[in-house]
Amino acid sequence: MEATIHYLLKDTKVEGPKRRYCIWFQGCSKRCKGCFSKATWDFKGGYKIDCDKLLEDIFKQKHIEGVTFLGGEPFEQYEALEYLSKNIHSKNLGIVCFTGKLFEEIKSSYPNILPYIDLLIDGGFEEDKKDYSRPWVGSKNQKYYFLSERYNENIIKQYKNAFEINIKKNGEFFINGMGDIEELLKKLEYPYKN
Repeated sequence: MEATIHYLLKDTKVEGPKRRYCIWFQGCSKRCKGCFSKATWDFKGGYKIDCDKLLEDIFKQKHIEGVTFLGGEPFEQYEALEYLSKNIHSKNLGIVCFTGKLFEEIKSSYPNILPYIDLLIDGGFEEDKKDYSRPWVGSKNQKYYFLSERYNENIIKQYKNAFEINIKKNGEFFINGMGDIEELLKKLEYPYKN
């Protein structure tokens, strides 16, 4: 089985509790206005990866507490998402999953995956409800669903939104995390002006 991926980040501290392996799925039909991850929308973008090879890489990372699924929209590749979640869960790694879909829709359309997800964060980004006061979310409509005992509401008080900037050897960089990206880019004077 394959998944189409936009980006993999093997070690992050800003996409959920503790240190995590993050998988950005490629493709999103929702396309929220003001979305920070527009590069993940196109279903023709990204690259294919074998799910078993991806799992092998995840399980090599001894420093992580869990895995976070983002996108794009992870549920647009449901079979791969369920396969990965089931196998990750079997190794006692925590799973955080972001979705633009609502919890009720997940419950009715994809109930088989819920036992494998520890924290589901639902709702698309809504620009008119922008709010960065809670960790990992960008608008007031987004909700946390604690689906296991692994995480609980106390973690919301323990974390704040933050960014990481990952710079590749070729000079390209990738910004991940949550917060006011426009303000961050202004501070970085991006694009660079002479």
